[in-house]
Amino acid sequence: MELMADPTAPLPTPPAAEPATAGPLKAEPTATEPPPAGAVPPATPELTSQPAALTALLAAHDILRQPLGEIMPRLSELLAPLVPHRAAAELSTHCAHSPFKRTGDVDVPFTAAELTPLLAAVDAGRPWQGRAAAVGGAERDVIAVRSDATPRGSVLVLVREDGARAVGPAELALVQALWDLVTSHFDRFASEAMPGALARSRAAADTRARVTAELTTAHAAALSGLLGVLRSRALDDSAARATATDLAVSALIELRAESQRDRSVAEEPAFEAFARLADDLRPMLRHSPVRLELGPPDGPDATRTLPADLAHGARAIVRALLLVVLEQEAVSRVHVGWTLTEHELRATVRDDGPGLLDACPVGAGSVTDRLEVLGGRLELDAVPGWGTTLAATLPLSTPDAPVAAMDPLSGLGGREIEVLTHLALGHRNRQIAQELHISESTVKFHVANILNKLGVGSRGEAAALFHRAA
Repeated sequence: MELMADPTAPLPTPPAAEPATAGPLKAEPTATEPPPAGAVPPATPELTSQPAALTALLAAHDILRQPLGEIMPRLSELLAPLVPHRAAAELSTHCAHSPFKRTGDVDVPFTAAELTPLLAAVDAGRPWQGRAAAVGGAERDVIAVRSDATPRGSVLVLVREDGARAVGPAELALVQALWDLVTSHFDRFASEAMPGALARSRAAADTRARVTAELTTAHAAALSGLLGVLRSRALDDSAARATATDLAVSALIELRAESQRDRSVAEEPAFEAFARLADDLRPMLRHSPVRLELGPPDGPDATRTLPADLAHGARAIVRALLLVVLEQEAVSRVHVGWTLTEHELRATVRDDGPGLLDACPVGAGSVTDRLEVLGGRLELDAVPGWGTTLAATLPLSTPDAPVAAMDPLSGLGGREIEVLTHLALGHRNRQIAQELHISESTVKFHVANILNKLGVGSRGEAAALFHRAA
């Protein structure tokens, strides 16, 4: 993507105090009074009673208290008086459930592929404004804000009216601060991998991956067939055939590139995932006499990628197991390693302690919950005098039974939930298609999947199940 403006200046200093107001979110001027001679600056920033800071805190509280699906619309709504914009979109690489979200003007048809170059080009902490090519299918005035509050970053893009006035550094600083906060908030849900959210994330990620694979296969087959016809010697217009062939080849390449871009957001290379785990574990033993040994991923599929939500869950499980191991006496060495096969990730925590650990403290709380959601299992091998080995084995495919047991609707994808909501209201296929802007055949496809996943035989039974769950 071509970026056609210079980055903005560094972030401004905190604004000066003014009388308190209850108006909309706004950024105050950045000028401050010089400190008195000989004054020693504080070592760390301090909270003040400045109304601009208070307004920003209230806005942040309002955004974070929203349901996850409403955070982006609310952020856009609160920023609108400060930075007028037509539409907003985000690309958050830590979210396997729905890394791409958008809100605002439907005439700006964002895609995740259009935001990917901005995520790579914009510097964290330095919001960029200018004209960007191919955003919403056209060259547009945008503001792009990147946050590195997560390891692989996230980007917020605001699409503005053409020719809109430039936004000042104080406003940009406030947008940056709010986006950093929102990104950290989202990342906490992902990194903690709470069982309920993890179950929904795994189900949604599985549905998303399956639909992507199906669409890729269908489009590739269609384009390959087109190429076969166009390359046929039975066609006599060689110039038209050559042009059409080039177009079809370009479309096929773009289709494959789109699949790779999507996988890069929803998945995480195993070596990168383990490196993040190592960064989490080292501080736990930094001042401990216990030596931590880290074995990088091995096994026949060590170089593969992992679903991002599974990687989050594996890290959380290993951290919890390590804490259990460190509670023993006479432990001087702990080894942590991952082994990957075609179907499983096996995470081991091995110590040289007394070998008297039993399964009770190991299977308590979040470890059992996370393993149940992920369809995994925990094995304990304790040998008195030789130490203990804990092994958590996680399947690399999505388990169905634990999800359905927790919530019969949690195994449905986002679009299927929308269709089921309309079914529960008694809507027919044509009305659902009109409301969701999809074809009737697509509605029938979703209805069939819904009945199959819920294990019911009719639309009425599915609607009744929805009302009970809601």
